Amino acid sequence: MRFSERYGFVRPRDAIQLESMDDALKTSLWNVVQEVVWNSHKSRSSYSNTTHSNLYELIKLYWRDYFKIPTNDIPEYVQQTIEYVRHFFFEMKWYEVYDFVEFTSSILDSSRSRYIQVCNAVLEREMSGYRLVDTQIVPITSSEEIGAIEDAIETTNELAGANTHLKRALELLSDRRSPDYRNSIKESISAVEAVAQAIAGDKHATLGVALKVISARATMHPALNKSLSSLYGYTSDSDGIRHALLDESDLDFIDAKFMLSACSAFVNYMIGKSRQ
Repeated sequence: MRFSERYGFVRPRDAIQLESMDDALKTSLWNVVQEVVWNSHKSRSSYSNTTHSNLYELIKLYWRDYFKIPTNDIPEYVQQTIEYVRHFFFEMKWYEVYDFVEFTSSILDSSRSRYIQVCNAVLEREMSGYRLVDTQIVPITSSEEIGAIEDAIETTNELAGANTHLKRALELLSDRRSPDYRNSIKESISAVEAVAQAIAGDKHATLGVALKVISARATMHPALNKSLSSLYGYTSDSDGIRHALLDESDLDFIDAKFMLSACSAFVNYMIGKSRQ
């Protein structure tokens, strides 16, 4: 087991890149531009004259509409031009990189679909909280979701079982070399179970029993009680529902991230209500 796994040093805001971009993500996005834009379009000679290159129309759009600098300042040779763009790219702040990714998608034609596909593969692999849809970067994760995960991990500090399950769910989700979405979902669900059992004071208690205990301490709207029970029922072992869910072959980052944030919010709510 890795050090970060044993001691829980993976933080949600480090795991899911929402308002930041590490070097691995930035470099990977540049490599997409290099592969799909430069390598696919430029002529064989990297030192060919830029104005006579089949890249010239794209380059002109970068200069005129993105960098907004005179097009007669475009470097003479293709390789010089690429290096100029590369220098700008690696000086960009995280949100400016996404501006660049969007703009590049907007000026591509036949290679746009491939560009979007490769960009999204990188964004998923590097745990970005965004995806590229056509020519727009759109969020798939909110600050509220990350906040719910952080709060749940902090709130369960005294509930060792639930805390361990939440940290493990995050760890499995954020493993960039070999993410395990199926078991991340399982750990998220297990965190809810652990909190329910702690509230009920019974290691075999179901959520239904825990909700009755909570209702005896604090008023819960019947509709909310029912919705929580329904969510838990969807993920519980009864009728093999959880087994069927975890046997799905196409579980991905979105599924695991949703379950972690939903279960974290669930945990926060139950603990908050039980303490009233």
